[in-house]
Amino acid sequence: MRLQIPSRRDETPVIVWSYTPAIKGNSSIMSNLMTGYEPLNVPKPVAENIWVVDGEAISFGGLPYTTRMTIVRLENGDLFLHSPIAITDELQAAVAALGTIKHLVSPNWIHYFYMAGWSDEFPDAIVWASPGVRKRAIKFKVPLQFDRDLGESAEEPWAGQMEQIIVGGNIIHHEVVFFHKASKTLILTDLIENFEAKHIPGWFRPLAWMTGILDPDGRAPVDMRIGFLFGKKKVRAAAQTMLAWQPDKVIVSHGRWYEKDGVTELKRAFRWAL
Repeated sequence: MRLQIPSRRDETPVIVWSYTPAIKGNSSIMSNLMTGYEPLNVPKPVAENIWVVDGEAISFGGLPYTTRMTIVRLENGDLFLHSPIAITDELQAAVAALGTIKHLVSPNWIHYFYMAGWSDEFPDAIVWASPGVRKRAIKFKVPLQFDRDLGESAEEPWAGQMEQIIVGGNIIHHEVVFFHKASKTLILTDLIENFEAKHIPGWFRPLAWMTGILDPDGRAPVDMRIGFLFGKKKVRAAAQTMLAWQPDKVIVSHGRWYEKDGVTELKRAFRWAL
């Protein structure tokens, strides 16, 4: 497998397949880059029944993007894998040791292309589609069969344990957001990106600052914010809902996530919409 990198954010990375049933062992194209979030491919506890797994960096439009999966163990022991990263034998074993891998979740139309490997290894797992991702997978010939669509409220398998909304209002980008009630953890994907200067190449730092994705003031990238220009009411309502949940922690897929002061960080990051 090789990854053909898009030239624009509104294009999904293209998977060009040299197919193996497990789709394992395929390193990202930037596998020699230290991400700053080592050890990689190891579940790291966030709170009881929730973990993050940091993966290798990939190149997105030529930029080094770190990857991160979030795992939630539901009350029945089933595992919810949010934005699965590249599967390896070691990672598969470590995750399977936590519970039954049952839900593979694409939170937005960009975060889906590693799900095929997990689905091949765990064919009984339910593959959940975010808005727009089915069409993208078909367009780019990614061999992934989605089972169910994520809706505007928590799905039955995790109802009562997690909250769920779709953040709309963008002409392209729609993201499904989750809130783990017991740990008061908000799970985002790209609505906040928060790259730490010390962990990215020097040439990337001014670009990250200009686009609004540099820690400590990481936000949605400027192109995404422009996409919300005519849907500001929807994203404002979504941000207000997230604030009403009163999260302590906020997990993001790219860069440093927030282990405390979740409400404060949300107000800061979404000030452009509030």
